[in-house]
Amino acid sequence: MGDSSNLFFTSFMDGMDRKIENKGKWKKKYTWISIISVILLFAIYNIVFGDKSSKLNVETEKLAIEEVKSDIFQDYIAVIGTVEPIRTVYIDAMEGGRVDALYLDEGTMVKKGDLIMKLSNSNLLLDILNREAGLAEQENLLRTNRLNMEQNKLNLESQLLELNYQLKKLERSFHNNEILVKDKLISREDFDQSKELYEYSLNKKNLLIKTQKQDSMFRSVAIKQLEASVSRMQENIVLIKDKFQSLNVTAPVDGQLAIIMPEIGESMSPGQRLAQINVLDAYKMKVEIDEHYIARIVKDLKGDFEFDNKDYNLRLTKIYPEVKNGRFSVDMEFNGKTPDQIRIGQTARIRLELGESKQAILIPRGGFYQSTGGQWVYVLNKDGDIATRRNIHIGRQNPRFYEVLDGLEPGEKVIVSNYDTYGDADKLVLKHEK
Repeated sequence: MGDSSNLFFTSFMDGMDRKIENKGKWKKKYTWISIISVILLFAIYNIVFGDKSSKLNVETEKLAIEEVKSDIFQDYIAVIGTVEPIRTVYIDAMEGGRVDALYLDEGTMVKKGDLIMKLSNSNLLLDILNREAGLAEQENLLRTNRLNMEQNKLNLESQLLELNYQLKKLERSFHNNEILVKDKLISREDFDQSKELYEYSLNKKNLLIKTQKQDSMFRSVAIKQLEASVSRMQENIVLIKDKFQSLNVTAPVDGQLAIIMPEIGESMSPGQRLAQINVLDAYKMKVEIDEHYIARIVKDLKGDFEFDNKDYNLRLTKIYPEVKNGRFSVDMEFNGKTPDQIRIGQTARIRLELGESKQAILIPRGGFYQSTGGQWVYVLNKDGDIATRRNIHIGRQNPRFYEVLDGLEPGEKVIVSNYDTYGDADKLVLKHEK
């Protein structure tokens, strides 16, 4: 009995041991299934809802980080101005010639009328002599015609005087014969002859008067033509003598003889540049500006610069329309006092104001603008360990700041250094060097 009981107990216990072993295996199986399920769910969650942005690790020490501020934006650009005289007078050759002498050196202060150089032109001298000879011939012809006209006038007047005398005698004889023929004291033939002779003389007088008028008119026209010809020749001679006189090159204004172009013995053509005189009554600044600003540059814009620890004000007076190599030029004149020691050719950095100053959100200038065109920046989070790409809208700019119209708030920090090495990374993970 005891053995039977023991055997039963042993068999029961073996059966119990086997059941406990099966439950442990199922638990382990369920545990692994749960773990794998959680992992799959986490992976699916990351795939659907996770951060898919590209990231790049960068060292903080290699970055330029600046804070966005709200401050007054001063709308100006920095340009370089070169000192020039207020007016430059160029001397060109009126007539070509050979340079015989130079009387002054470059840099000399000159007065109006001072002799600078002398040219010679033998062809011009010969032309003057020929023209003077032609003028003398024409003047002699004019005098001869005037004399002939006067003689003809006197001859016609003498003929008319003689004819009038004869006409009176014939008229008296004709009237006497009228009486005599009525009394039949003379023949009809004698009367008719006296009448015809009288009428002939009268017609001859009228013809002589017409001839005298026509001759007077003709000679008057001829005289006027000759006088006009002589006058033109005289004017031409005056002009050519002025050209000859211009071979003595003189200063047209007071100033500084800046440039002398030719050397002694050099032949100069008409219109060729001989010299340049700078009028030093005042100065101006010649400024070159990037064509990007051409639409905003107008007359009367103000500017200022520092010279010898003093500030001087300028006003834009002239805009040159031509654009060369992406730049155009303007003239700026001094408002008020001009620096005493300023010299032609000196340069100065000028602040040229483009508009009114006003409150704005600002970020300092940096290399990021060349990388993004100012369309986006990397903005740091509060912890300063992640910089995220964000679109922004930039307005005006000056040499120090960009005006931000949209996308940033004061107090935020942005990376302003160059982005060229970051590729298309959406986020930058900032790492400190150890």
